[in-house]
Amino acid sequence: MAGISLNPAFSARTPQASAISTPIPRLHTLPNAISLRLSTGSHTGNRISSIWKSRRGIGAPRVGQIEPEEEKWGEGSGGTAVAEKAEQVTTEVQKLKKELVEAFYGTERGLKASSETRAEIVELITQLEALNPTPAPTEALPLLNGKWILAYTTFSEMFPLFAMGTLPLVKVQEISQTIDSENFTVENTVLFSGPLATTSFTTNAKFAVRSPKRVQIKFEEGVIGTPKLTDSIEIPDYAVVMGQTIDLSPFRGIINTIQDAAASVARSISGRPPFKFPITTDRAESWLLTTFLDEDLRISRGDASSVFVLIKEGSSLLPQTP
Repeated sequence: MAGISLNPAFSARTPQASAISTPIPRLHTLPNAISLRLSTGSHTGNRISSIWKSRRGIGAPRVGQIEPEEEKWGEGSGGTAVAEKAEQVTTEVQKLKKELVEAFYGTERGLKASSETRAEIVELITQLEALNPTPAPTEALPLLNGKWILAYTTFSEMFPLFAMGTLPLVKVQEISQTIDSENFTVENTVLFSGPLATTSFTTNAKFAVRSPKRVQIKFEEGVIGTPKLTDSIEIPDYAVVMGQTIDLSPFRGIINTIQDAAASVARSISGRPPFKFPITTDRAESWLLTTFLDEDLRISRGDASSVFVLIKEGSSLLPQTP
């Protein structure tokens, strides 16, 4: 006698006749865990097996099911598409960074930028911000670490400082920001150079994370560095002015006398410690929003809608000095 055992709690028995006296359960509604045992050689068993397979779809892919080969192919093509897209974004970012740095040429960190150049720079900055590879900079503090060189800013309060670099004997050699994420400190430094010595002005600050992009900065101390002697001034033997040759040997003697006196003064004070003073003004606190960050470029926004573009020390984006 043929028998169908579905589970211990449910069974249906069939007589030897070809007709099934007991209705067949709706097999496709039973759980997948149901075990079906059919007697070998039974016509009824074969028929039920056929019904079971047709209703369960055995031997054919289910609706929405992907064959293993197709599934493998689909995943591979998707991964390739993602990789190609990422490569395109990286290429576009590198192109925009190069164009941005080239736009800075002749602007004196923004002091002499024309309205047309400013508009071009703003457009490039906006495009880079849209492709920011580090959407949460304060969660990637090690990437912020190190010394960053100011390349461009719209912060008008810094323009008088830049203007000092246009004086005949004074040059603003470098403006930098050094971040230590382990100790949460920021050091802003302006390096001045003259004919005989260099000196610096530094502000030391602490910062606290306020959001994935924003930090709060509190300035605590100012430091005026002691002058460091530079190489002596080289005076040529002559100069040509409007086609006329001028002998500079008498002038060289005067310069050497002044240089010796200045060097003596510089040596007398170079051994002294830098002058430090506390910063206690109401404007000692500020905030900074980093809108673009990668391994060699940082774009930040601050008070009064100001924009700062900084390049990591050692980056190939920095102008190469001879």
